[in-house]
Amino acid sequence: MKGYVVLETGEVFEGILHNKTQEVHGEIVFFTGMSGYQEVLSDPSFKGQMVVFTYPLIGNYGVNDVDFESITPQVNALIVSEVSNEGFHYESRISLIDYCDKHSIPLLSGVDTRAIVKRIREQGDMRAIITTDPNNVVFNQFPSLGQQDVVPMVSTSMIETHGEGEKHVVMVDFGYKKSILDSLVKLGNKVTIVPYNTPFSTIEQLNPDGVLFTNGPGNPKQLEAVLPTIKKIAETYPSMGICLGHQLLALAFGADTEKLTFGHRGANQPVMDVTTNKVYMTSQNHSYVVKESSLEDTGFEAKYININDRSIEGLMHKEHQVFTVQFHPEAHPGPADSEQLFNTFIEMLGNKGREKAYA
Repeated sequence: MKGYVVLETGEVFEGILHNKTQEVHGEIVFFTGMSGYQEVLSDPSFKGQMVVFTYPLIGNYGVNDVDFESITPQVNALIVSEVSNEGFHYESRISLIDYCDKHSIPLLSGVDTRAIVKRIREQGDMRAIITTDPNNVVFNQFPSLGQQDVVPMVSTSMIETHGEGEKHVVMVDFGYKKSILDSLVKLGNKVTIVPYNTPFSTIEQLNPDGVLFTNGPGNPKQLEAVLPTIKKIAETYPSMGICLGHQLLALAFGADTEKLTFGHRGANQPVMDVTTNKVYMTSQNHSYVVKESSLEDTGFEAKYININDRSIEGLMHKEHQVFTVQFHPEAHPGPADSEQLFNTFIEMLGNKGREKAYA
């Protein structure tokens, strides 16, 4: 049947809607990877978002049983130029069309995705609605960008432990990707996952060697209530932040964040280590960045920068054993150039006594 993407600007783009669905609202964003759609649709950082794929053909290798980042799909909708009806890969278990239909994810194909991406690049991320009736669309019944409280929708509600390693990492879950957990367990660690709002006393009882603050969706300033706890944890244990976790650690120490015009989403973002000048190709998915001008008096200094727009991609604390990255060391999808950063974190775990480290 015919379906339509209606942008907040009023523009309408026609396509083919591959499943029966009610009207769906979300923030419309674009992803530049040539592959990785299975990881994208299951990444909790995409909660509340409609993803436009810039690569013209999506779905050609189907959907397998392995490459999921969470148990259930997270995106609000997928928008593509052309979708494959079959999955041409030996591990494929179901086509992308059938998977989206099974999980009631709106999949719209035949859309002028290049035009939509141009609008987003020119005017910034915006709200959009997928509907079968473009003449009867109302935006004011939905929350504005950055106001939706999405982390509680994706964070775990219970404490669970994986692995049996000698080192114990507590992972504070703001919407973690399974590949982050897999990376830590593979390196020989015991990992305990806790809800995003877990109090410091509970963390203390778990007796971790270090704490990792995970990725997740939404505006970091929506989580202002947990910032004092995050700071206390980071001052007590060796800590690492990834993506949203990076932003929250910066906010907790007094820095500020701002929204990018259209964010970084893809598997080809070039990032430079300002200390060594080494360049990594990285996988990213975020709308917000830490403002460099706000780092004064926080103890943080920029460790990584984005070569394209010079935005901060990672921080190192000058006093505490805390470092952060805006990108995903585990990739999935994307290059594994920076995977060794997990080793850097693991090396910090031997300093549980919180000796001050000067970068």
